[in-house]
Amino acid sequence: MIKLRRINNKEFVVNADFIEFVESTPDTVITLTNGVKLVVKESVDEVIEKVIEYKKKIFEGVIFNIQPMQKEYEE
Repeated sequence: MIKLRRINNKEFVVNADFIEFVESTPDTVITLTNGVKLVVKESVDEVIEKVIEYKKKIFEGVIFNIQPMQKEYEE
């Protein structure tokens, strides 16, 4: 989940896995996989960075959990 701001500065959270694409028109518009469009204050690059950070946290957790399992198989 990533935290974003609507045009009126009200914060909300969106599931980054449901973002289909992000465009600048000039406002930043996020289209979700279900067709819902969200207009946000963040730039396209800021949204991309937030998604990357979110994905890093997810995959770091997966890698962290896999490493102990790998050690068990090596023994």
